[in-house]
Amino acid sequence: MDASQQEILDIFTRTRALLRGHFVLRSGLHSGHYFQCAQVCQNMAAVERLAELLVAKLKGIGGLEFTTVLAPAMGGLVIGQEVARRAGARYIFAEKENDRLVLRRGFKFAPGERVLIVEDVVTRGGRVLESLEIVRQGGGHAVAVGMLVDRSAGTLRFDVPAVSLLELSFPTFEADKLPPELAALPVEKPGS
Repeated sequence: MDASQQEILDIFTRTRALLRGHFVLRSGLHSGHYFQCAQVCQNMAAVERLAELLVAKLKGIGGLEFTTVLAPAMGGLVIGQEVARRAGARYIFAEKENDRLVLRRGFKFAPGERVLIVEDVVTRGGRVLESLEIVRQGGGHAVAVGMLVDRSAGTLRFDVPAVSLLELSFPTFEADKLPPELAALPVEKPGS
């Protein structure tokens, strides 16, 4: 782990955003580790630093230009807004309606509008895929995905470039295939 990734892990640990126990992830999988990014979002200095690092990493994508940041609710709201602020971009968010992400509140894309998707923690990429589809259906052009944490350790693939500040792969399990030590712990579903 390089110094930058260690700094990011230290931020999550210090703000108690990295939890240990028995958790049900939004994906339905079970894990002994959970990133509760809402905890880190209480500390604006930490949010500013994470956004600074993410924007710097996004600049490493050659030719990346965007005018809008789209964040899926709830997890991506705070970091998405801070990335947009730092980049001088417009900021909008998608929210759940019948367990699907939708644009509401009059948010729309101009034809071909260049959009960056920003999310906090991604395990299987479901909300990112929904966000990419929202951009396409709305006439925009998704240019990249920026994530704080990629729980797949870099195995996720989207049809646009994607970067994350931290790539980790904690074991996840189907509900009927839990190891005994995890099954013995009370189950929590903290939410993102």
